[in-house]
Amino acid sequence: MVPPGLIVVDKAPGMTSHDVVAQVRRIIGTRKVGHAGTLDPMATGVLVLGVERATKLLGHLALDRKTYLASIRLGAATTTDDAEGEVVSTADPTGVTDEAIAAGIAALTGPIQQVPSSVSAVKIDGKRAYARVRAGEEVQLAARPVTVYRFDLLNTTRGEGSVDLDVMVDCSSGTYVRALARDLGVALGVGGHLGALRRTTVGPFTLRVARTLEALAESPGLSLDMEAAVAAAFPRRDLDRVEAIALSHGKRIPAAGIDGTYGIFDPAGKAVALGVDEGGAARALVALNVS
Repeated sequence: MVPPGLIVVDKAPGMTSHDVVAQVRRIIGTRKVGHAGTLDPMATGVLVLGVERATKLLGHLALDRKTYLASIRLGAATTTDDAEGEVVSTADPTGVTDEAIAAGIAALTGPIQQVPSSVSAVKIDGKRAYARVRAGEEVQLAARPVTVYRFDLLNTTRGEGSVDLDVMVDCSSGTYVRALARDLGVALGVGGHLGALRRTTVGPFTLRVARTLEALAESPGLSLDMEAAVAAAFPRRDLDRVEAIALSHGKRIPAAGIDGTYGIFDPAGKAVALGVDEGGAARALVALNVS
């Protein structure tokens, strides 16, 4: 029996999130593996996977904040807003001043309206935008609100006919860093695209607990078991014996006074459900102690 829990992978470049899931299925020895949020093939870093009953957590995980280290190249716009696309326009960026770059970054910080890249995973009438682009369709996506909590310039490298920016971006879920690169290039009048991307955090999960697939293959196992995963990702509610019995019989229990989804633990410390308050009572959203 493969125990339930989460595996946090440090994804290598050139792999899709589905590729990672397929390899983890083979390594762990179960088909019941899913991922929480995709990571582009060119990107590296944190990808959260659920195993066995922990796949029930994936749709509820509080992964609404993510942090990236990225490289932005000014002077060229591409079809995909990153280095894997075809160059559609070029301009000499060497005349762009540090002050203009700082102002451009500041304008893209905070609550903004962002148009996702046309090759993003956004769905249009049930079909991914990137799939429509690959099929030859013209894709126009609407702007949507996102929040860029931090957009910090770490280093500027000026070469002959090139300007590369190393940045750190802390943003809400749904923010596309390559769209930030594109929009910064547009604002500076020289075009821009994403050169490299590494995700360092997803919600409460960081690179500190992440392992490469090679390391996982050498020593298969969970990053967090079910109890540790629920405790890390959700506020915690511990039940007494009477409440635990009532919940196990499908009855509602008194509200916890906790906003949003929280983890419910029985007196033995076992994660038994995800719950939510509704008025003066609480109900189980997802039962975690049954397969």
